[in-house]
Amino acid sequence: MPTTTASPTAPNATRAQPVPPPSVHTRVLLTWLAVFTTLTVVQLAIGPYVTGLPTLLRTLVITGIVVPAVVYGLVPNLLRIRTAALRRLR
Repeated sequence: MPTTTASPTAPNATRAQPVPPPSVHTRVLLTWLAVFTTLTVVQLAIGPYVTGLPTLLRTLVITGIVVPAVVYGLVPNLLRIRTAALRRLR
């Protein structure tokens, strides 16, 4: 009967240490950065096309683009980048 040997490893040697969740202040800063950047880009990109629209409709169009981009794309990626950076510093 063949014997198998488990490779000796320290319990936490190969595991990455968990990074604490961001504070409220960090989340606010990352969200503001994402919103500001996205609003600026969207306004520069589609501003000329929506200038004739009433203010509420123009705001609806711009926020309809910005909010999903920030919530589903930018903030999760910024949080991943933050986590990776903190793991490298440890």
